Amino acid sequence: QVQVVESGGGLVQAGGSLRLSCAASAGIFTIGAMGWYRQTPGKQRELVATIDATGYTNYADSVKGRFTISRDNAKKMVYLQMNSLKPDDTAVYYCNIDRAGTNKGPFYDLWGQGTQVTVSS
Repeated sequence: QVQVVESGGGLVQAGGSLRLSCAASAGIFTIGAMGWYRQTPGKQRELVATIDATGYTNYADSVKGRFTISRDNAKKMVYLQMNSLKPDDTAVYYCNIDRAGTNKGPFYDLWGQGTQVTVSS
């Protein structure tokens, strides 16, 4: 089965930290860019951070200096370390893979089910 699964969300006080993880399923053999996005009710899903296969990273201005994205290609994992969290960071966070190579051919734009992050003031 070709899928990605997030974990690590939860409730934290402002100023605290959380680490999100995303695992690509065993059926995925190669991975292009990986990223984290977030969405709040009534708003469009927005980019938080991405990392390509070479390790090049890109961040939303709102999280620069506070969040760090990283990936472990051997484990097929991507992580988001979130520090100095603010109430405005409250959202459902989604993992994305732009292209995944499998024995059934390539899959594009894979999304996880999302994990809730709530930051209390």
